[in-house]
Amino acid sequence: MSFRDNIKKILFNTAWCCLGAVVLVLLVAAINRKNSRTSKSWRVEINDGKSPLFLDQHTIIAILTNNGADKLVGKTLASFDLKKMEELLEKNPWVKDAQLFFDNTETLRIKVTERVPVARILTINGGSFYMDSSCVQLPTPDRSLGRLPLFTGFPYDKIKLQGQDSSLAQEMRTLSLFVLNNPFWLADIEQIAITPAKTFDIVPAMGNHLILFGKAKDCQEKFHRLLLFYKKSAAMTSFDRYSRIDLRFAGQVIGTRRGSDLSRFDSLQAIKNIQQLIRSSQQLKADTARMQNIKPLEHNTISEQSLTSYDMISDDEDSTGEKTNQKDDGGEKLKGKIKSEKKSPKRN
Repeated sequence: MSFRDNIKKILFNTAWCCLGAVVLVLLVAAINRKNSRTSKSWRVEINDGKSPLFLDQHTIIAILTNNGADKLVGKTLASFDLKKMEELLEKNPWVKDAQLFFDNTETLRIKVTERVPVARILTINGGSFYMDSSCVQLPTPDRSLGRLPLFTGFPYDKIKLQGQDSSLAQEMRTLSLFVLNNPFWLADIEQIAITPAKTFDIVPAMGNHLILFGKAKDCQEKFHRLLLFYKKSAAMTSFDRYSRIDLRFAGQVIGTRRGSDLSRFDSLQAIKNIQQLIRSSQQLKADTARMQNIKPLEHNTISEQSLTSYDMISDDEDSTGEKTNQKDDGGEKLKGKIKSEKKSPKRN
């Protein structure tokens, strides 16, 4: 390589070094200039502009300013520890996520996402709290949260997210999300009792019977079987005819009779009860629409038109039109179960 070529290479490298140094100096100067500027205002956004449930602008600012002891306006931008401020906000049990940053106008932007409760829980020791869609425990607020699935008999004082006991919270979450996205069942279910075996029994609003639900696994299929039972059997007699309805066996609904047959008047009243429940569930749609971050698990909806489109069969007539006198000491199996599920019973 000639001497001239060496000179060119040295000059080329030197030029790049000088250019890099200039860029670095300008960058440092810009950072110093930005940090020396002072904050001019702040702006709070909760749930991306949607209506907040529990938090408000006053609560957020009180947390960040230590109830007014500190200031958010007039301080240099370098004096703000935005990461620490985010962590401070997220200590609030109702704050799911917090993001803080300054925009080009030196305005402190505060974006907060709330936790949305999906169930209320009553413990065996008399405690009460709420749970969100991430199975995080939430305190009981001062104001009403509207209609939510109610779980009773929770065996712990706190939700356990680790170990074998965490599966119970996950099953409660599964049931809650399904019920919340089905206004018919949200209107019909009064409470979901947790048994000592950590399974679920449902107390409905219609009738005076207990639904043995079992585990939350296949909850969509179980509720479908229960709906068929209501449509094809109970609606023609009365929900008070049965003391228990068992959904724990795959492909079956087993009803345990309470006593003697009820009158035709009770049958008509049961149908009116279903129609009233549908109207109530439709009114709940406006309230459940406020629930954020909840994805539907089932797209089928129940309406009065879809309910009346089903052919009702009497209690002593099966789905083929044949009479049946099948009785036993413990109960009777629903004849209108899905024909494709004729395999031997399997406990869920």
